[in-house]
Amino acid sequence: MDTTPSAQPLPTTAPPAAPDRRRVATAAALASAVEWYDYFVFGIAAALVLGDLYFPAGSPTAGVLAAFATFAVGFLARPIGGIVAGQLGDKKGRKPMLVLALTLMGVATTGIGLLPTYETIGVAAPILLVLLRIVQGIAVGAQWGGAMLLATEYAPEGKRGIYGSVVQLGVPIGVVTANTVFLLAGAFTSESAFEAWGWRVPFVVGLLVLVLAWYIHTRVEETPEFREAERALAEKEQSEQSSPLRTIMRDHLGTVLLAGGSFAVNTATFYILITGVLDYTTRELDMEHGAVLAVSLCVSLTQLVLIPAAAALSDKFGRIRIYTVGAVGIAVWAVPLFLLIDTGSLVWLAVGTFVASCFLSIMYGPQAALFAELFTPEMRYTGASLGYQIAAVGGGGLAPFVMVLLLEATGTSMAVSGYIIGLSVIALVSIKVLSDRARSR
Repeated sequence: MDTTPSAQPLPTTAPPAAPDRRRVATAAALASAVEWYDYFVFGIAAALVLGDLYFPAGSPTAGVLAAFATFAVGFLARPIGGIVAGQLGDKKGRKPMLVLALTLMGVATTGIGLLPTYETIGVAAPILLVLLRIVQGIAVGAQWGGAMLLATEYAPEGKRGIYGSVVQLGVPIGVVTANTVFLLAGAFTSESAFEAWGWRVPFVVGLLVLVLAWYIHTRVEETPEFREAERALAEKEQSEQSSPLRTIMRDHLGTVLLAGGSFAVNTATFYILITGVLDYTTRELDMEHGAVLAVSLCVSLTQLVLIPAAAALSDKFGRIRIYTVGAVGIAVWAVPLFLLIDTGSLVWLAVGTFVASCFLSIMYGPQAALFAELFTPEMRYTGASLGYQIAAVGGGGLAPFVMVLLLEATGTSMAVSGYIIGLSVIALVSIKVLSDRARSR
């Protein structure tokens, strides 16, 4: 029988000092930002160059589909990272798993930047690209839970939403930084030089993530709530202790699936905007990729304000209420979004994606705290990570690939709008069930 655990009270140990909270929140935000930067540069490169360099056979559309399929492979690997890191993170601590995730991401991203192309090493090139993308997926699957719990489990009472939002800010920061580095690489190289080596620069820059991993390892303490849960578990007999994953799968699988269902539309729409639309506007609408990247960058900057604002509202009015507003907005805006994009105008592209980004931010701001509060501390890393990564696989990973297939099959962007609306319905049903369970408790 599935039960949904309630949010846990603050631990009975002395609360951390304000400077400690600020240091941990900053470290968690930076960890999220650099991890997502490394992850997003692949999506941008997949839309711009990877199809020609690593999957040269066939039509341009086939190359893009192959590149986006490789992009999706990273999402399929994310639950592996979430499960492994969740298990260890619930037993050994949040911090060591976050450090490991950052290290894996830095090594994989740099490896992609140094990887020879198909022309140089043949079929080994796409194979190695897929393997490195899998490592990226495992790393980001492990990272989100660690960074999110560092922030939310250090939060003072009544501010879990706003503290969780600093980790969510890593996404727009990562997008802005990735787009900026690609824009600079394109601005300072010719078109031929960009395709030859300029696109590699954003990947090699990702090596700096190792510096942050070292800082967190040496300067950040484990969370108070984990230490409290660790002491409680230590008081039990070893025979009574259960694997966090086993407990989740036995007693709380429904909660995990509902969490994933509630969030799939957000992550799918997000990757459609930052990756699918980049391919669609440059390949089908003949828009200049630098201008489209600039629009994406500017829109992402607005999320730096909108995400914490939505999180703060969730601390006051409740997670579910704010989360629902965002889900409804995404459904309503799905059709106008692509009607505006199809004009081929940069202005209307900016308007359409900005409004969509507002609704995404309204959902994303409270999401970290919402997922954290669904599970008790001793299983929180596992449960929250699984819910998030299920959404990433079902929504984000496949979204650009599905978008290209829908456009090719139907010839109209309204098919993509229908895809978003369908995911919105799933989200609203999932939210309703979670809300009913919360009221019943």
